[in-house]
Amino acid sequence: MRRLPPRALAALTTAGLLILAGCGTETEDPGGPAAPADGARTIRAQQVMQLTRTHEETGMTLLEGPAFGPDGGLFVVDVTAPAGKPKVMRVDVRRKTVRAVHTDARGAYTSAQFSPYDGRLHLTDYAHGEIVSLAPDGSDPRTFFSGEVDGARMNPDDIAFDEKGHLYVSDSRGLSEGAEHGRVVRIDRDGGKAAVLADHLAATNGVSFDEEYRGLWISELTQNRVSYLRLSGGGTGGEGAERGEAGQGGEVTSRHTAIRVDGGIAQTDSIAVDADGNLYQGLHGRPAILVYNRHGERLATVEVPAGAKGLESATNVAITPGGTRAYMTVSGPGGGYLYAFDALGKGTRQSNGG
Repeated sequence: MRRLPPRALAALTTAGLLILAGCGTETEDPGGPAAPADGARTIRAQQVMQLTRTHEETGMTLLEGPAFGPDGGLFVVDVTAPAGKPKVMRVDVRRKTVRAVHTDARGAYTSAQFSPYDGRLHLTDYAHGEIVSLAPDGSDPRTFFSGEVDGARMNPDDIAFDEKGHLYVSDSRGLSEGAEHGRVVRIDRDGGKAAVLADHLAATNGVSFDEEYRGLWISELTQNRVSYLRLSGGGTGGEGAERGEAGQGGEVTSRHTAIRVDGGIAQTDSIAVDADGNLYQGLHGRPAILVYNRHGERLATVEVPAGAKGLESATNVAITPGGTRAYMTVSGPGGGYLYAFDALGKGTRQSNGG
């Protein structure tokens, strides 16, 4: 999370949006490429296309998502898009075309994920503490979940779905105060029940299941660390879920710090996981992705070309289902872009960054 520039703050305050998730402490210089100290290799991503420009109303643009839909389209959100501008976009990466899917006068959407239960696109509205769902074509918007969880309203940032369609949400409470009030919240697939699985986290941001759905990788932005939460029942929702019922299973059985990220001025953003269990950790404050294996060993750093200007973050990544072509969302004063690279493993559902 970062504090917004004055113009963006004024514009979003008018709409009732005070702070947005999915970004880190504001920096003037995103920093240049750093030579890896641990022997990890550098992967150079290549620009695919520009999706957005800095919005006059908010003074910035910030791309998040991305997630592959059932039709093969890549869905991306623009967190700071004003009313009337596309807040959800569908990209055809082969044809290099983009079309608007959804806009409204209210939401500040920081992630996008398709539910394996009902096929709808679910969005986190960070500013209003809600989860909104849409039909894949952007029609039929609904409020999937709203209200307090254990007496406190969420600041939902990212989403991971288990195999039964229950949601696991990173709640970045406490970010603006610098307090460790972050949580992981589980919401039943029908939106009827919500429970806190873990709390006292440092600005919870990225969330993704491991490759076997045994636990969750969680990035904590203000501590630059990745924690691992092991779940009972493999995160599938317990015995009731095995019978097709919406249950309250998947409780945390253990929790530990798994990776300490040496980010310098950058902070840990969203997480994606490939079929081999490798983690792709997005950064805010540097247009790069750090890749780790399940044992916390850094394997690679994905960088944009050295000549790219006006880029400050690489918030998230999605890997083509069944393939290795990966697309990362990169943003800054120079606009919002898609960059592509070859991932270390194949894409799965968890490879849509969350």
